[in-house]
Amino acid sequence: MKLLVFSSEPLFPPFRYTGRVMSVIKDISEVAKGMGITFKEMLSPTVVENYPDGPGVFKGAKFQERFRGMHVLQRDENGLEKCVACFLCAAACPSNCIYIEAAENTAEKRVSGAERYAAVYNIDYNRCIFCGYCVEACPTDAITHGHGFELATFNAGSLVYRKEQLLAIKPAQLAENAVFNKAEMETQRVTSG
Repeated sequence: MKLLVFSSEPLFPPFRYTGRVMSVIKDISEVAKGMGITFKEMLSPTVVENYPDGPGVFKGAKFQERFRGMHVLQRDENGLEKCVACFLCAAACPSNCIYIEAAENTAEKRVSGAERYAAVYNIDYNRCIFCGYCVEACPTDAITHGHGFELATFNAGSLVYRKEQLLAIKPAQLAENAVFNKAEMETQRVTSG
């Protein structure tokens, strides 16, 4: 016959909440919170933008008012270029992507309202970071950010935009320019809000 001896010590040591155990419990609770958000979003309906088949100039894309898109060289109220070739935008550009060559206005050939105009105005979008320093530096508000965003291409050479590509067709206040058409922007703002 065997004798059973009972010990005064418990078979398992008592469970104590140490710092390590508490950190594991906190980690598990954070993962559970994150998974809860994920599952909630999985079950909610999907909201889809109707781009590129949407209505209007922007093809259904919605922009914030401060969106910095492709640059636009503006014209004044007489239809002349606002750029006076002061080179301040090129000097302010941190990525050095603006190249300008100035020329003198003559009585026969008047391009801008000042003595000089930009005969060559190139922006290399391979290097541009859309910081807006050129827009802030311009004293005549000749260069602005438009809402053009479709700049993707397979050819890096086609990302060097010339003055002819950047120049606005008509003055901005006439609302003929697709980038600054206020009626289109208001319609888009009302339908999105």
